[in-house]
Amino acid sequence: MGSAIQGFITGFGLILAIGAQNAFVLRQGLRGEHVFWICLTCALSDALLIVAGVAGLGALTRAAPWIEPVFRFGGAAFLIAYGARAALAAWRGGAALMPTADRATRLAPALLTCLALTWLNPHVYLDTVLLIGSIAAQAPSPFHFGAGAVTASFVFFFSLGYGAAFLRPVFTSAAAWRVLEGLVALLMWAIALSLLLGA
Repeated sequence: MGSAIQGFITGFGLILAIGAQNAFVLRQGLRGEHVFWICLTCALSDALLIVAGVAGLGALTRAAPWIEPVFRFGGAAFLIAYGARAALAAWRGGAALMPTADRATRLAPALLTCLALTWLNPHVYLDTVLLIGSIAAQAPSPFHFGAGAVTASFVFFFSLGYGAAFLRPVFTSAAAWRVLEGLVALLMWAIALSLLLGA
């Protein structure tokens, strides 16, 4: 259970970082278009990447033990830099989501856009495959850690997609995005610290 909770918190913290994919899900939720299929596509994609990271990296680190510290310190460095970028965005402000009022998008183009934003993003492989895989390799139960991270993906995407209607007044405010970016920065730095302390 401890590994599952750790996986859930880690997965949720990583996926919370605002990016093109999350902004697209939020936009679709605000517009009420194909919300279920968009959320399911994102969550299943994340699940596949997490499973690949937990299974593949674990086998790789057992075959070559030197790889795990490289991923650990490399992941910590990335998280520190990513947290700094989020902190800078929080400091500068100026970002806000302004949903457009153009005509509805058909399901197929919406899904293709969603898949492109997910699988063509190089950061997703570092975050989901390498970083989660590296942290999972240190957990008492990598399987339960991965299950927790997968659960976090489903909870996050469906909450974001269906909760977007309630968030419309909030996320048109630049101040709300500054608070969110600040929280992202703190989460990224906390995970980086946990990686370094586990060295």
